[in-house]
Amino acid sequence: MTRGALTREAVSDGRGGRGGRKPVHLAVYDSLADWETGHATAYLARAGYEIRTVGPTREPVVSIGGLRVQPDLALADVRPQDSALLILPGADLWDTTDDLAPFARAARRFLDAGVPVAAICGATAGLAREGLLDERDHTGAVSFYLAATGYGGGGRYVEADAVTDGALVTAGPTEPVAFAREILRLLGVYEGETLDAWYRLFHDSDPQAYAVLEKATAGR
Repeated sequence: MTRGALTREAVSDGRGGRGGRKPVHLAVYDSLADWETGHATAYLARAGYEIRTVGPTREPVVSIGGLRVQPDLALADVRPQDSALLILPGADLWDTTDDLAPFARAARRFLDAGVPVAAICGATAGLAREGLLDERDHTGAVSFYLAATGYGGGGRYVEADAVTDGALVTAGPTEPVAFAREILRLLGVYEGETLDAWYRLFHDSDPQAYAVLEKATAGR
C-alpha cells in the first residue's frame, strides 16, 4: 500500500481528517528522550489530534530531561482500533533492559491492524528485536547499532534522515524534524509544497519557508 493510499484509508475510516478523528498515542516511559517527538506532537495537536500519553502503567514516569509525566493510559488499555497512530520515542531503557519490549509487541499489534507506528532512536532497536524491521525499509541511528540487535533486516536499512514504509515511520535520534515530517505526511496533515516549507522552516531555518507555510495554512 502506498503512503497516499494509506492516508486516504486513514481519512475514510476516521483516523484522519477534521472531526471525529481518533487520538494519537504517545508512549512515555522512564528515560524517554524529550526532544524527539515534540515537533510531531505539537503540529498534530495544532491539526486537531488529541495526544494521549501511554505508560507501562498509570504511574508517573521521568524523562531524560527530568520531566515528570503522568500517563493518560496504561499500555494494556490501548487498542489499535481506537488510535490514529502510536509514537515510540527513544529511551535508555530500550538498550539496557527488556522493560520496554511490551511496547514493541504493541507496535506489532498496531501494524497488523493497519494502524501506523512511528519509532525513533532506541525504539527502532526495540522494533528490530521484535522482528518488525526484517521486511520493511527503515533507518535508525546507524546501521551497526541495529545490527547489534541480531535482527534480519540489515538489507532493508536505508541511509536517510527518516523512512516511511507503509504504515511504519523510523528515524534516528538526531532527526526529530524529519521524523515529524514523515508523520505529518502519513496522516495527511501537510503535503507537497506545504510540507516542504514546514520542513525547511524548522530544519533549515529558511525564512522564505515561513511565508509559504503561512499562506498555505491561512484559514485552516
